[in-house]
Amino acid sequence: MTTLSVITPPSERRLKNHVSLTQSVAHSLTMAYRGVLKIKRTPEQLFDVTLQPIIFTLMFTYIFGGAIAGSVDAYLPTIIPGILVQTVITTSVVTGVQLREDMDKGVFDRFKSLPIARIAPLAGALLADTIRYTIATTLTFTMGFILGYRPAGGLGFVFIAGLLVIVCSWAISWIFAFFGVIARSASSVQGISFLVLFPLTFLSNAFVPAETMPEWLQWFVNINPVSHLVTAVRELANNGVWGPDAWLALLGAAIIVAVFAPLTVRAYMRKA
Repeated sequence: MTTLSVITPPSERRLKNHVSLTQSVAHSLTMAYRGVLKIKRTPEQLFDVTLQPIIFTLMFTYIFGGAIAGSVDAYLPTIIPGILVQTVITTSVVTGVQLREDMDKGVFDRFKSLPIARIAPLAGALLADTIRYTIATTLTFTMGFILGYRPAGGLGFVFIAGLLVIVCSWAISWIFAFFGVIARSASSVQGISFLVLFPLTFLSNAFVPAETMPEWLQWFVNINPVSHLVTAVRELANNGVWGPDAWLALLGAAIIVAVFAPLTVRAYMRKA
């Protein structure tokens, strides 16, 4: 005997045009797993996060160490946290570039048609890129250790410092993701991002103390969010102290996500 299934008429179906927070998180993690598989199948995209920390750490340490601090050993507690922040934040630019490339290939058009949270394809891609930030963070601290850097805060606070940088870089990557959605090409995303990023990283206390700069420049350096993040990492790694700069860094990260995540999703839904 055959049982006939009853199909509910469309007029009587209870359809939802939204998903819960739990579903949004689950969908984002699924998309993040896709990003991890993408990295696994194209490992060459990790060249920048493996080579850049090594090259930048060696170059800046030996070029500026003697001139600024008198010796390389005396400069390491200053430069390693600065190089760490500069390297990881710079790495987050790639997020927007790869996002634009995927959109140009039509990948996100398929995601848009799926019954998933609208933020999931974007948040998943950004979550997968935290692997890149983790690699860059680990290599920077490793290079510093090889050169003689011994953070007085201990391994635990070094781990907290690295985690803080990764969290803040993930938040900043939403800015570059927004550029990736609204820009017309991947090259323009890279150009716009570095135009914004270079003044923020170099006009900070990442490489030299703010006190050595002209007074008219110090005011910008002191309010620069990158300076607060660098100071927080130095206090954690060198002194084992969670200071006010760490709270300011987290607050800034939360504000960036609160502002740019909705903007990015809205722009994505219009253009994808």
